[in-house]
Order: sequence, then C-alpha cells, then structure tokens
Amino acid sequence: MSSKPAIAVSHLGCEKNRIDTEHMLGLLLEAGYPVDANEDFADYVIVNTCSFIQAAREESVRTLVELAEENQKIIITGCMAQHFQEELLAEIPEAVAVVGTGDYQKIVDVVKRVEAGERVKEISADPTYIADESTPRYRTTNESVAYLRIAEGCDYRCAFCIIPHLRGNQRSRSIESIVAEARQLADQGVQELVLISQITTNYGVDLYGKPKLAELLRELGTVDVPWIRMHYTYPTGLTPAVIDAIRETPNVIPYLDLPLQHAHPDILKAMNRPWQGQVNDEIIDRIKTALPDAVMRTTFIVGFPGETDEHFECLVEFVKRHEFDHVGVFTFSPEEGTPAFAMTNTVPQEVMEERRDMLMSVQQPISLKRNRSQIGKVVDVLVEQENPRTGELIGRSIRFAPEVDGVIYVSGSASLGSMVPVTITDAEPYDLFGRVATAADLKQHALAV
Repeated sequence: MSSKPAIAVSHLGCEKNRIDTEHMLGLLLEAGYPVDANEDFADYVIVNTCSFIQAAREESVRTLVELAEENQKIIITGCMAQHFQEELLAEIPEAVAVVGTGDYQKIVDVVKRVEAGERVKEISADPTYIADESTPRYRTTNESVAYLRIAEGCDYRCAFCIIPHLRGNQRSRSIESIVAEARQLADQGVQELVLISQITTNYGVDLYGKPKLAELLRELGTVDVPWIRMHYTYPTGLTPAVIDAIRETPNVIPYLDLPLQHAHPDILKAMNRPWQGQVNDEIIDRIKTALPDAVMRTTFIVGFPGETDEHFECLVEFVKRHEFDHVGVFTFSPEEGTPAFAMTNTVPQEVMEERRDMLMSVQQPISLKRNRSQIGKVVDVLVEQENPRTGELIGRSIRFAPEVDGVIYVSGSASLGSMVPVTITDAEPYDLFGRVATAADLKQHALAV
C-alpha cells in the first residue's frame, strides 16, 4: 500500500498542454505516486488549465469551481496559472499550489511541499524550460498517435495573442533530441507522430541561427513510423527547401496546417501578423503548385477590431477561391495584456457570430466537394476505435488530423492500431465512409494508379 497521496489529473486545452500533462504524469509515476483516473478517490487533483481565449478560460474556471465545491485540494498548472496566479490563489482557497507553464517539471517537488503544509507558488516569470527525450512521459492519446514537441514559445507578437506572454520566447530542441524521442515513440508502436510548436516553420531559428525544419524532416524520415504530420506551418516558412523535404521524405505526409487568421492586408497589419499583407493568392497558389496532393487546413478570426463588411467579404472570397480542405473559424476574443484588448473599434458580438456562421456555411459545400473527391479511392486508414454496438470501425486517413478534423467510418474487420486499405464509398462535409478494401478494390486501385 502506497503511503504517498493519490493524484488525479484533469487536462484542458491544446496538445501542447497535453504534452505537459503527460510529462507530469510520467514524473509522478516514476516517483511512485499512485495516479487515479477518478478524481473522487484522489488526494489532490492537478488541473492543467488553458487561458488562450475567453471560452477556454471559462471551461477552466468551471472545472476549478466544481472541484472546489467538492472540497478537493487542487494544484493549478498551465496557462491560466501563469496568467492569473494571484487571482486564483485569492479566490480559490482549495488551490494548494499554482504551477507555471515553464515549471511543470517540478511537479514532484511541488507535491512534496504541499504535503508538508506549504501553499506553493512555483511560477517562472519568463518560462525557459522545455522537456526532452529523457523526461519521463506517460501518454494519454490512443496507442497509435503521439504528439512530438519540437519547440516551445513564440517570438512573434500578434496583437490578439497572449501565448508569448504565457509560454515565453521560442526555444527549440535539437534535431538529435527530437529524433531520439521519435525513435522511442516508434518503438512503442506509434503509427503517427504529430509535430507541434507555436510556429513549426520557425523551428531551429533560436538554436541554429536559421530555420531547420527541412533538415529535421529529412532526419525524421529515418524513423520507422508511417506518418509524420505537422501542425502550425506558417505559409511564409514553407520555403522551397521545406517543400522539397515534404515531397521527398515518404513518411512526412503533405498535410499543411496554415494558421492564416485573415486574408485582408489591413486586418493582417492591424493583427501585427509577421507577414502582414503577404498572405495573398500567390503564396497559396505557389504551395498548391509545389504540393498538388497537399491537404490544406486553416483557421480564421472574424470580428477583429476594425473589420468592416468589405474586409470580411474579402475573406469570404479568399475562402471560396482557394477551397481549403478544412477551415476553423473563431470569433475575436479580447485578451487582457495584448494590444488588441485596448482597441476601440470593436465589432459587436452578434455581428462576429453572424460572420462566423456565414464563413462556415461558405466552407461547408467546399469541404463536402473535397471529401466527395475521395469516393472510389483506396486510402490507408489508421484504425483507432470500434463502435461496440455496431462493430463499425472508426479511423483516419492522412486527410484528417487527430481531434481537429473528421474521421472515416469503416465497415469490415481490422485490429485497432492497424493501418488498412479502405475503399471510400460515401462522404459528408466532415466525415468519410468506406469498407476495408477487397482484393478486387486493390487490383482496380493499382490499375488506376
């Protein structure tokens, strides 16, 4: 029987936060702490919070309040702890510790200090830490998928974004360190690695003096894992060298996640985006020409202060013109501590929501068209779930990133965690449907190729 307190972890927010959670779990387990999935039986609950936008903060606060009402002792970590440390300590008596985004590696020491009766505030004002392949990690994703952090923090100062304030300036891991962790994950049976950082195309600038994403991708090409996917690839960083590396490295899939945010030069300038007016038709067309098979995902913010009907119409036409595979739309969220917070020419909330809905309604038939182009094709699908009621399999092809895109519903039999050829038979705007490919399907596919 362990004499150490049992600890539960509640994870909120993005996949970067998820990796922090996984390292905390790994460190606690290595130190012999029992980790209990059930918060009711835990002595402490670690809540790894998000503070990116208002909705994320509200979810974090809701979780904290519910736990506090149950008299749980709470250790608050993550972006909200970094952002509102004093307020959290003042307003939540049940909070026994706040731990910053650059301090999660101290979680074992924090628990020991709390156990000794201290109310702990462990927050570096300027986060500089980044875990490497030697840091214990307990993965919380399904066995087939792992996120691989290549850098942390951001050197850009977009007017709407609080992230550099919460996570510090960019710090990249070495190529050797990343490849070593990729090999560890491949040895665990991982089929898909998702490379993440705040700006993946800026990888290595701080460490090597220039971007090194192309070199990293080629090195990761030597790792025995079928799919390597990138998130947060800024279009201006998709240089000919990076595009060549994507095209020439078989396990690097041509899935481009382009956080464009807007299309009108005036709004991009007001947002203080690093390329401002350079996100134009030419740069998107260049990428499409260089990587004709690329799956393109992007996100936009509507209702940024000063956005007129004319600015919004420019964005609508941009979306119609380029026919992205996947589009996410957010309404502007004013973040205290960012330049946009003090901007006065605000757009009413109902107008923002109308614009979001309108842009999504413009995108929906485009997504359906893009998905319908898959009908009749045989594609590799990573099988991740089985519906226990129907026996139907659920998985993803390279078109769909974990958690943010659609899925493929598959009839037929295959083992979880396997990659199988699937014939696509039907499509909806977000999801695809198919069957495990027959010998005849495969023969026909081979002839078509």
